[in-house]
Amino acid sequence: MGKRNREKRAAKKKVKANRGPTPPRQAFDEYEEPWAPPPAVSPEMVAEGLKEAAFARAFDTDFVDRSMADLAGRRPVAEPRTVAIGAGILLAALIDNVWRKGWMPVDVREHVRRTADAVASSLLIDVIAADTVTHSPSTVDERWMAQVRELGAEVWWEPGMPQLLQWADRHRTDLESALRTTILLVDELMKLPELPLIVPRPGSASARSSASVSGVDQKVLARVRALLAKAESTQFSEEAEALSAKAQELMNRHAFERAVLDADEHREQTAASIRLWLDAPYLDAKSHLVHAITQANRCRSVFYPHFGFVALVGESMDLEITELLVTSLLVQATRAMVAEGSQITRGGTSRTRSFRQSFLVSYAKRIGERLEEASARAHDPVEDERLLPVLAARSQVVEETFEKMFSNLSQRSATVTNGAGWEAGRAAADRADITVERQAVRV
Repeated sequence: MGKRNREKRAAKKKVKANRGPTPPRQAFDEYEEPWAPPPAVSPEMVAEGLKEAAFARAFDTDFVDRSMADLAGRRPVAEPRTVAIGAGILLAALIDNVWRKGWMPVDVREHVRRTADAVASSLLIDVIAADTVTHSPSTVDERWMAQVRELGAEVWWEPGMPQLLQWADRHRTDLESALRTTILLVDELMKLPELPLIVPRPGSASARSSASVSGVDQKVLARVRALLAKAESTQFSEEAEALSAKAQELMNRHAFERAVLDADEHREQTAASIRLWLDAPYLDAKSHLVHAITQANRCRSVFYPHFGFVALVGESMDLEITELLVTSLLVQATRAMVAEGSQITRGGTSRTRSFRQSFLVSYAKRIGERLEEASARAHDPVEDERLLPVLAARSQVVEETFEKMFSNLSQRSATVTNGAGWEAGRAAADRADITVERQAVRV
């Protein structure tokens, strides 16, 4: 066996475990004589051919090109309609398998956006829309539907004609280009690993699972978002600090008032999970900021460095508070970091990357300290008799849920190699006034 064949077999064996459901297999390119009639090809055979092409994409581009020649019309083995139906069958099976692996709509979109291109992302959105409408609305969790709406995943194509053909027309491209995009998307979907299930997949949700999640009052949430948006957009640090402080005050006060209400009503404590995707660069350093904010808000976190997201576990309101703070503080930290400018040594060597890495790690540590201090001052001692037992019960539920969802975890530490960056980051965190004042919250 030649070296090339050995490499191909090794590559196939390596990714075989990640392959999703396989339609019945039957070769459609066995004929070689140009005058021979094409065999009867079914959509299922086309689906298998596309899957094999996606599987071979990383190590056998010749096979992919031959498949495209067969399917797209240069050596036609099936009508375009049959080809498009086969593509739809494969994509529907794979997206269902992705949901079974614990991925959610925004997660898949974020991954494809980072590893493929905008065209593949567009096709993915349509695949999600096509999958969503196959389920009764009563069996789709509201949290899931919120993500579908966020992506703008709606059925825009007309019934009666395969979706891929209409998608190609909409993007002013031909069938071969549409199939190559399909292969790219199939390749990405097949490689996704399993994640903990955090929301019931479509078709398996119930009214109880959707109704069991409650969070920040919408009026409070709207005010907090408005305050943080102003803090992120203003060019005046004093104004940003005041706005951030007010947002922190509203969120913490509201959270503790809800906790006291839970105590009075003897409400059972529950935990949920969300995923926050981070933008490059400095993913590792940014994950430390997320971790610091998470801890200060009574949640737990796990960083997935290969994909670039952090999974959080906590009480639903605490998760909402954490997400809002993470979004805002990442914007403010990045702005403060960039304002420091490029860092060049006397010898002309750039130290910008090490400076910024150290800046963000230091910023995260100091923000965590200050948030912890603020949380400790966010309620009256008179409330402790009712509040502390509730917080203890929440902590226990969060820990138990976290342990069930994640195992074999390893601790990560960030490397700090630039003292100037560390000091600048700590100073920037100190300038962020996040003190929680003891005032009534009005909405």
